[in-house]
Amino acid sequence: MFLNNDEEKMLQGEYGIIVQKSMKILVTLGDVFGAERMVKVKSVHISGISYKNIGDPALEFLEEWANNGAKTRVHTTINPSGMDMERWRDFGISEAFAKKQIRIIDAFKKMKTCKSLSCTPYLIGNKPQLNDHIAWAESSAVAFSNSVLGAKTNREGGPAALASAITGRTSMFGYHLDENRNPSHEIYINEPVNGVLEYSTLGYHVGKKLGHCIPFFKNLKKPNIDELKALSAGLAASGSIALYHIYNVTPEEKKFRENSYERIDVRKRDLTETLAELSIEEKNEHICIGCPQCSMREIAEIARKVAGKKVKRELWVFTSSIICKEAKLKGYVDVIERAGGKMISDTCMVVSPMKMMGVRGVITNSCKAAHYIPNTCEIPVALKNINNCIKVALGK
Repeated sequence: MFLNNDEEKMLQGEYGIIVQKSMKILVTLGDVFGAERMVKVKSVHISGISYKNIGDPALEFLEEWANNGAKTRVHTTINPSGMDMERWRDFGISEAFAKKQIRIIDAFKKMKTCKSLSCTPYLIGNKPQLNDHIAWAESSAVAFSNSVLGAKTNREGGPAALASAITGRTSMFGYHLDENRNPSHEIYINEPVNGVLEYSTLGYHVGKKLGHCIPFFKNLKKPNIDELKALSAGLAASGSIALYHIYNVTPEEKKFRENSYERIDVRKRDLTETLAELSIEEKNEHICIGCPQCSMREIAEIARKVAGKKVKRELWVFTSSIICKEAKLKGYVDVIERAGGKMISDTCMVVSPMKMMGVRGVITNSCKAAHYIPNTCEIPVALKNINNCIKVALGK
């Protein structure tokens, strides 16, 4: 692999041992995947932040790097932690868990990352532009940034993303190359798809069917940002899809309109069957919205639906602390909390220790949550659209 003078200095250790280790990680990955050179990145997003997911070995690794002078060179955001960093006691998180989670965040803070704690960095200031090279982990954010924003990133792991943050580089292979961004299949939707749950289910169905491919969706209505967020999460959860195109929606689709691809038809019954396979109707007492974390639009919608009412079951709304603060200024948080709902920041239902928090069953509108929670938390998940989620919460 060709390295320029500055990159050679990084690899030789002239900028310190941690920069050297980081460059070695990226060079090794580049060699494995046949990269010819490095490329500078505009931003980084790092996964592997929750203590529940990474445990003591990763905690010790992060503290070692932070204590040995690791510093980020580019705008770097981090994924959700395992708990609400301010109100963790209110949700049953143990002191032992909290102390280690705080140490993880302190290590990232020492490395000069933004304390974003969000799986939707594009909603809170880390929003790359068309053709920007970036190095992002977090599968749903990768799919969104590649597809909706037209940025260029591979589906990075946490350590590789951290290495890119420290060097400001990534290896030039995969989705960084235009020739690797071509669609593989045309997905033809025979009936209208509407709402977050249907887009989530569409993504999950197609991701499961294709695995690692690039779908090109035809004849979808113009989805809003929350539907695109849900589609990205569904595709990434069931498959490993990191890039898709939508006719007349995503920025690169015009390049591929005239080409022909293997066609896959999707019907409403396919989505109904996928939903039935994922949904486990048991004693699902907690209604949890926000996987990926809620946007301002979603919080406003929830507030409208519960305004002047009282919930009969636990209603938890997950979002970033940045959006939560803005939602409080707009009055949405007070409306939800007066109704008996709870706003939860800095974490999400997938990476938090739900059993420790007293959760025994979840109702949500996210196929990503339904995919991960039963396996990682041993908790059943039932799927309903947002209207029905709120109706259940209100005891209707």
